[in-house]
Amino acid sequence: MDDIIFQLHKIKEQGRPFVLCIVTDTEGSTPRKEGAKMVVFDEGHIMGTVGGGAIERKAIADAREFLKSGKPRHIHYELEEDVSMICGGRVSIYFEPIQTNLNLYIFGAGHVGREVGLYASGLGFKVHFVDNRPEIYSEFPSDYAECMAGDYLELANSIPFTPRDFGVITTQGHAFDAVLLEALAPKGLLYLGMIGSKRKVGETFAKILEGGKVSKEQLEKVNTPIGIPFHAETPREIAISIMAKIIDVKNQNHL
Repeated sequence: MDDIIFQLHKIKEQGRPFVLCIVTDTEGSTPRKEGAKMVVFDEGHIMGTVGGGAIERKAIADAREFLKSGKPRHIHYELEEDVSMICGGRVSIYFEPIQTNLNLYIFGAGHVGREVGLYASGLGFKVHFVDNRPEIYSEFPSDYAECMAGDYLELANSIPFTPRDFGVITTQGHAFDAVLLEALAPKGLLYLGMIGSKRKVGETFAKILEGGKVSKEQLEKVNTPIGIPFHAETPREIAISIMAKIIDVKNQNHL
């Protein structure tokens, strides 16, 4: 499909993450030649083609993996050795992941959490609130975010996190924080922060380590006490500290 390049903006506007795959070089007998293009969506559907058959199946699988990291890749395939195609040529494919807004999951839509969400929405993040109090979403304007209500742990385990996602734990109680931290720390989010004093954090970490479900290395990746250190007092000031750290992590990872 020669017009595939003209459809990319429309696809991105639909909020669908995808990978643009372009054949950049070929040698010998190959199904398609330089310039062939294919779009691979996160669920595996495609638009266009880079040749069909085994090479296309391999390219689709690779594209879906590269979408998780969000980083472009250039892969060289030996058709006979890598995908068992008897034509025996060589194909090079460039993979360019195109992501939608970064996800920020805020566990606890109290005073600090809702301020974090408001700042994040203005900075290009897709905000998801998670709280076990359905009525809390009537306390503040939240139409810019996805609002989930239910058991914290059940919701945390139902979310399909990716290595590009950000998470903030700002619930209304230490017990909820500990349960969520134990569930979220092993999930490999790019950023996970938990609000709390040094004493509370130390006690929570010790309790979680005793449970044996989370390693010390996983807990060491958690940003807590949360945010960039400065003398913040109000919920809005604390939210600025949290977002400063999130922006720092985002930009360090070139997202």
